[in-house]
Amino acid sequence: MRTDSSSPAASTAAAILPLVGGPANVVSVAHCMTRLRLGLADPSRADEEALRAVPGVLGVVVDDASYQVVLGPGAVTTVTAAFEKLLGPRPAAPSTAPSTAPSTADELIARGEELRAAQRRRNATPLKTALRRLAAVFVPLVPALIGCGILAGVNGLLLNAGWLPGLTPALTAIASGFMALIAVFVGHHTAKEFGGTPILGGAVAAIVVHPGVAKVTAFGVTLAPGQGGVLGALAAALLATRVEKWCRGRVPQTLDVLLTPTATVLVAGLGTLYGLMYAAGAVSSAMGTAANWLLATTGPFAGLVLGGLFLPLVMLGLHQALIPLHTTLIAQQGYTVLLPVLAMAGAGQVGAAMAVYVRLRHDTSIRTTIRSALPAGLLGIGEPLVYGVSLPLGRPFLTACAGGAAGGAFVGFFALLGDKVGATAIGPSGWALFPLLAGNRGLGMTAAIYAGGLLTSYAAGFAATYLFGIPDRAPAPAAAPSPAGGG
Repeated sequence: MRTDSSSPAASTAAAILPLVGGPANVVSVAHCMTRLRLGLADPSRADEEALRAVPGVLGVVVDDASYQVVLGPGAVTTVTAAFEKLLGPRPAAPSTAPSTAPSTADELIARGEELRAAQRRRNATPLKTALRRLAAVFVPLVPALIGCGILAGVNGLLLNAGWLPGLTPALTAIASGFMALIAVFVGHHTAKEFGGTPILGGAVAAIVVHPGVAKVTAFGVTLAPGQGGVLGALAAALLATRVEKWCRGRVPQTLDVLLTPTATVLVAGLGTLYGLMYAAGAVSSAMGTAANWLLATTGPFAGLVLGGLFLPLVMLGLHQALIPLHTTLIAQQGYTVLLPVLAMAGAGQVGAAMAVYVRLRHDTSIRTTIRSALPAGLLGIGEPLVYGVSLPLGRPFLTACAGGAAGGAFVGFFALLGDKVGATAIGPSGWALFPLLAGNRGLGMTAAIYAGGLLTSYAAGFAATYLFGIPDRAPAPAAAPSPAGGG
């Protein structure tokens, strides 16, 4: 990984740092698949307009949790490393010794914290807070879901073809191990996010998947290992966190190390066995039934709505609420029927970008952006196209949604006919979803329906954008990413 001063990543990082207020204004640094996420002491010191003009920067997103610079896949990893190198060692905590007067820097930091706290209060609606915390629990699991899902798909191909029979048992174990213990990881991250001890959250959530629960009867029904799935694990870890916090405030400090973990595991464990697993199992079953009913009964309409509205949901961050639903469907049925429909939104985005490329053939800036971002878009990573092309232009974002709606209706139509198209893992979409496809009509039919949906979205997004999506005087995006920064 190159992070020397001559690399494009180092140049991009060096350009970003002063525009977010300099090292003293940066409180934390992290990144996801496409975005550099910065915690800023005073977000008002960031120059958003200048940031958008930096080569390699595809967009800027500001929310109550972080200041996000969209860089695209691949580039974000190297730029983050270069950015952290520029920051250098973080300053030590200030001394507690009294001083005669606060320094200007101290005053700025204090003022920045006040502004940040005020911004958090303004944006801390119950829905946003819940979704942010839900994302903090499930998003870290996505890489493992992707890796294990792809291996499961490859293993399925080998089993169906009868190839490498000596290798398939090993691949089965490798691909299935994470899903068998996903409840433990959910419990760990839940306790961590809600202020409990992560290992206690994982310990209580592990009860959900332990084979011994088959000997327990609750509400006259014998429990089954895994009953309630990730929802049961989430609820179990939340209960464990509440019990732990209650104990911490009441148990003498000398006995805390012994009594608090014991009481937490016992009380939360009994609550999980004799209440939460049964309730979460009922909710999970209802969610799976509802998802299948929706597509089987209202197929094209449901696909049109889901495919058409998914891009706006992503823009608002509301798509995070679907992660537990996808995970629950995968645990119940082996695949989620919603993801292939939602993936059509990204395909509509690709079609719209192609139309912009054709129509604005004399706009070098936009065409450079599209050439850099299109490969990622074909693989289901749409943010470079969204922030680099469709949102700056305005109308192509709406026509891209129309393309996604058309592809969603196509897949939904076949669901109405009884042909289910699902994905064994969440994360990828576009062409990257093919190794993860599964359904009830065989892999060939499933892949053909999904490919038909992609082509429909491409065509509809292209046609809608070509005919209606280009303004008479189309403004150029703020910046065209360099080849290294576009992903």
